[in-house]
Amino acid sequence: MAHTWKVQIDLFNAGEVRSDEPLTTAHATLTTSAGTTLNGHGRARRNPGDPDVPEIGEELAAARALRDLADRLLRASSDDISALEHHRVHLAR
Repeated sequence: MAHTWKVQIDLFNAGEVRSDEPLTTAHATLTTSAGTTLNGHGRARRNPGDPDVPEIGEELAAARALRDLADRLLRASSDDISALEHHRVHLAR
């Protein structure tokens, strides 16, 4: 039986997170078919001397949020296996 997991990425610019820096933040939320949720966070800060291309900051912040989410999912999997095996398990990236 197939299962569908959904990932939502919310992006925020500096004005939305009350920052004077040229900052973009991302919040990624994974929801499994069982209703479990995991969250990841990422941010990107534009060098003031660089051109203002919002899509680049959004891509970078989203990529970092997804990487954080992936790391958290690996830790959750490791914890679940450890509970079943009754010893600490470390999963490689």
